[in-house]
Amino acid sequence: MPRRRCRCASWTSPGAAPMRELRALLARDIGLMWQKRTDAAQPMLFALMVCVMFPLAMGSEPARLAQSASAVIWVAHLLAGMLVLDNLYRSDFEDGSLEQLLLAPVPLPLVIASKVAVHWLTTALPLLVMTPLLAQMLFLPMNLLPVLMLGLLIGSLLMSLIGAVVAALTLGIRRSGLLLALMALPLYVPVLVFGAGSVWSAGQGLPWLGAIYLMCAGLVLLIVLAPWAAANALRLALS
Repeated sequence: MPRRRCRCASWTSPGAAPMRELRALLARDIGLMWQKRTDAAQPMLFALMVCVMFPLAMGSEPARLAQSASAVIWVAHLLAGMLVLDNLYRSDFEDGSLEQLLLAPVPLPLVIASKVAVHWLTTALPLLVMTPLLAQMLFLPMNLLPVLMLGLLIGSLLMSLIGAVVAALTLGIRRSGLLLALMALPLYVPVLVFGAGSVWSAGQGLPWLGAIYLMCAGLVLLIVLAPWAAANALRLALS
């Protein structure tokens, strides 16, 4: 019996090591983000201001606002997520800790996966929680809210993964905010089209799950490829 327990422990330890490393990275990145919690609140305030200003410019007629409510919320989510995209690696790059992470025994794609997860948890998830309030402000029909929430859930993950690659490509450039936006926005366009299009199709009584399925396929592809692509881009930026 003791030998069997030893074999079982030795067999499970290699698989448990990456999970321990991932938890440690998540705790570190969440702790760093908590120290900059005012920066993390900027996307929420930005999205709220967009959805408040839009009725003031367009008028407060509920029928007109309801027609464009999903598009406004999608654009607000997209632009709000880009506000803090440059900070994904910038602070670690400036204080030298990113170079230490490259030398650490932790695989670099795992480090990037942790940063993407923390970026989504601190920017996209609060926006998703606030989305029902924004939908009420813009008079979105309640039967379209589940479609909007589902699309934003998948789309926000897609945009975080795409943003991780773009932020890694522009990391070595000083004041790369404009270049980052110019590179990221064309890649965000398909996500925006499919996400907002699914809500429009549902509002017209047309099939809308096809757009969601395409977004899910893209999400699976990016979950596999984006951390590796961002890791190679970071190595080039630090070389």
